[in-house]
Amino acid sequence: MTDAFVQQSLQASPPPATAADVMRPPLTTVEQQGHVAAAAYLMKHAGATALMVLDAQTDQPIGIITEADIAHAVADGKDVNSVRISQLMTIRPTVIKTTTNVRDAAEVMASGHFRHLPVVGDAGLVGIVDITDVCRALLEPDVSGTPESVAGHST
Repeated sequence: MTDAFVQQSLQASPPPATAADVMRPPLTTVEQQGHVAAAAYLMKHAGATALMVLDAQTDQPIGIITEADIAHAVADGKDVNSVRISQLMTIRPTVIKTTTNVRDAAEVMASGHFRHLPVVGDAGLVGIVDITDVCRALLEPDVSGTPESVAGHST
């Protein structure tokens, strides 16, 4: 064994990425009384695959609507211009904390068959992670956003 190999082996591995490292803020949100067509329009123009649903009076998150929800409605022959978001959304979705490591988030997603997880912090809802964010973090050794890790990746 070379000294360089031994030195490299003794270095502590970086801590696993957390939801805070990979989440996408700011969130695109909708109100539950909006039409599904409006949600689809917002998703397209925001580049989002899910929207958090807010209560109109409290402005607090009460659900989530995803591309899959809309696709199922269309496949079922529903009119997205008349169906309300409240009729399709998932109420009280499973959430993770900003400190949840990415591997644990992946386990939650796999066991619950979820593609999106809202992220909560001390102040409430702070972001969302999707399956792509989690997979990318598990496949890339460093997602911390440090100049060293970013310099090696082309966009």
